[in-house]
Amino acid sequence: MKEKKTKSESAGAKGDACEPAKAEKGTEAVAACPVPAELLQNLKYEYLRRELWVPLKKENGRITVLLDDPKNILKRDMIESLLKTKAIDYRPASAEEILALIGHFFDLDEDGVPRDNGEDRPSESDSVIVQIVNRMIADAFAKRASDIHIEPETIDQYVDVRFRIDGECIPYERFPYAYRAAIVSRIKIMANLDITEKRLPQDGKVRFTVPTFGDIELRVATVPTHGGVEDVVMRILTRGAIMTLEELNMSDEDLSQFLKILRKPYGLILIVGPTGSGKTTTAHAALRILNRPNVKIWTAEDPVEITQKGLRQVQVHHKIGFDFSNAMRAFLRSDPDIILVGEMRDYETAKMGIEASTTGHLVMSTLHTNNAPETIVRLLDMGIDPIAFADSLLCILAQRLVRRLCPYCREAYHPSREEFDDIVRSYDEKHFSSLGVVHDDGFTLFRPRGCGECNNTGYRGMSGVYELLTATDEIKHMIISRKPMLALRRASMSQGMKTLLQDGIVKVLRGETDLPEVLSVCMR
Repeated sequence: MKEKKTKSESAGAKGDACEPAKAEKGTEAVAACPVPAELLQNLKYEYLRRELWVPLKKENGRITVLLDDPKNILKRDMIESLLKTKAIDYRPASAEEILALIGHFFDLDEDGVPRDNGEDRPSESDSVIVQIVNRMIADAFAKRASDIHIEPETIDQYVDVRFRIDGECIPYERFPYAYRAAIVSRIKIMANLDITEKRLPQDGKVRFTVPTFGDIELRVATVPTHGGVEDVVMRILTRGAIMTLEELNMSDEDLSQFLKILRKPYGLILIVGPTGSGKTTTAHAALRILNRPNVKIWTAEDPVEITQKGLRQVQVHHKIGFDFSNAMRAFLRSDPDIILVGEMRDYETAKMGIEASTTGHLVMSTLHTNNAPETIVRLLDMGIDPIAFADSLLCILAQRLVRRLCPYCREAYHPSREEFDDIVRSYDEKHFSSLGVVHDDGFTLFRPRGCGECNNTGYRGMSGVYELLTATDEIKHMIISRKPMLALRRASMSQGMKTLLQDGIVKVLRGETDLPEVLSVCMR
């Protein structure tokens, strides 16, 4: 196994600064040398061993460097370039002395504590590490995982890998603690990230080929955690066909109504829900219908998770000031027909989206709100003009994701009267009778059991539950009048809107999921 690459980023000084000659006196003298963490920050372990030089200390603005051949002008020029200074004192040293000091400097962790001295500590270029990472990604894709979580555990000294499958984190494999740096570095290299930066979060993308499928994309995010280690989360973004609205499992009534709204020439469509509720998937399913050769569609997303041919998709970059509002300004100067804004997270973006929707553009956006009526109140509280908002709004589609019962092992049962009454109360007793469901001997529900097809969870796949608020004349008048959320909800339900919970219960009655799963994402 190859030697490790990890270097110390911050180590406390130990004793007085050592002189180069002391290294010749033995390991005790070497161990007494303080680690020049600042000088080593951008230098790699393998590089120093190969080139046989090492920075020793920095005093009074000058750097002391040990070098096997101080007369080598080319090597000195390279050192000055890397250290970004010409104030360097070069001292000759033997290869053994330089290697001993490099080994000492790179054998301390971020807190100056000696690392484990295992001889089989791998590097990110090791074939074993490459195989581990490749197999991890391929297995995650095969198991239908949406995310891969790599979590070094500093207390118990191991590296846990978990897959998020159908919304739940499932343990995948546990690796030796010595593999932590190599695995993270390998993923960073694949994502074109800085492997030397371990103090700040980073994000990037990886393109990976699955032999049985083709190319997939992974969004990579690294987060520094306690103990000087880094967690990595990789979201799997398939580059296959975009889902259709029919595949999202809307009710027939909601689907028919939503399709009619999509045929409107201009206006504002909002898709709302918490993080991970499938808003982006729904938005792109809608854009798939609208995406025609005679239509110009601009999207501003953070990040671009789903790509569609024919769409002009833009990644926002908040660090350089290119946010959603700036993207909107650029779009309006670029002759759009339809605009998708990744999120209306501030007043400026919301204001521009509403203005664009009233000037002949179809605007679609997402918000992090709990339900459709709450979205109206949230935007009004943000300072949006209620008249302009009411004039532009077409609909608000709220959604959640619930786990589907595994079709291979779901278990039919006859629920008790108490369980049936709980379902009726949750749905609303006044409207439940319209479903035509009664508690008789033939009334059957389904519950999870677990099998090999679903990793013994009892669930396989996800289904959406929806709440579609259509902006009728009555709703528009209530927006202008700034009616409270409860009044908006009652008016919408009187006009036929089914709440998230009601839509979820219908799917329970159909045997698609169970009531505990619906109640875990929907408020009673």
